[in-house]
Amino acid sequence: MKRRSFLALAACAPFLPAGVLLPGIAAARPTAGDGIHVFGELPAPERIRRVFAAGPPASVLVHALAPDKLMGWPGAMSDDALALLAPQYRALPALGRLTGRGSTVPMERLVALAPDAIVDTGMVSEHFLSIAERVHRQTGIPYILVDGRLPDSARQLRQTGRLLGAGERGETLARHAEAVLTACPPIDAEDKPRVYLARGSDGLETPLPGSVNGECIEAACAANAARGSGNLARVSLEQLLAWKPDVIVTQHAEFAALARRDATWNTLPAVREGRLFLAPHLPFGWLDGPPSVNRLIGVHWLREVLRSGAPAADWIDEAEEFHRLFYGHVPPRELLVRAITAA
Repeated sequence: MKRRSFLALAACAPFLPAGVLLPGIAAARPTAGDGIHVFGELPAPERIRRVFAAGPPASVLVHALAPDKLMGWPGAMSDDALALLAPQYRALPALGRLTGRGSTVPMERLVALAPDAIVDTGMVSEHFLSIAERVHRQTGIPYILVDGRLPDSARQLRQTGRLLGAGERGETLARHAEAVLTACPPIDAEDKPRVYLARGSDGLETPLPGSVNGECIEAACAANAARGSGNLARVSLEQLLAWKPDVIVTQHAEFAALARRDATWNTLPAVREGRLFLAPHLPFGWLDGPPSVNRLIGVHWLREVLRSGAPAADWIDEAEEFHRLFYGHVPPRELLVRAITAA
């Protein structure tokens, strides 16, 4: 079936239950290689002109590699975040997402949008493989699922760049990632600084050791102060007092202000002695939110925080260079100053 006829048929069809195929679509079988899983037959790189990002991490990856091919953002972005991006990408629509905290895109709408490919990045598990297979089965749209662990950033950039016709740019960004993600010196586990990454306005949500959302800690040659297994966890202040982190980092200004004035939080030496640090979070988080290649500057920042005991005095130049390289646009300096010094 020709693609145009297929899309017209699928756009009019009701949502199909899992396992039911549209006419002309064979059962999806992924091709896999070096952390990339592809469901369906991809067009040649130069023919991929419209890419649907399945979630926030993928939107950052595609925006970094091939911004003109990104069809839209997974959700609405704040005016402050958009102001730090190039003007042509501020106007991209919020299209919804397929993965993350629930899909917000009906299959019939996805088909009507007619992307040449879908890109997703993050944990490659049976759950996300099944989502990729189901979406391809029901739409016929090629689906690229990229293993999105932070230590593999260079590979993600190289491989995805080649698939999207941005191989040279992918190589440039991959070399930057390799320079940032240098091997940690041999340190006994007990000698590593123990870092608590505080999420939310109350600081009591945190990524657990080994989770995607907490990878910046390990990449900065530190140890996650939290205990347990899984991804994100709600914790009590009593638990945190028992863990006694050496350093607390957060991207939430509300929490940082709360902790610095709250008597109970000040019973933690890290807070009382000024080792609570607020990381920038615009246009994308430096430590998390989303967990994608935007974290590369955060790894550099956190290493400097842990080395010196205080945030680097001048991160404006670092931020300008990262924006130029990864986002293809250097915002007005006063906007960057505001975004970074607010932290």
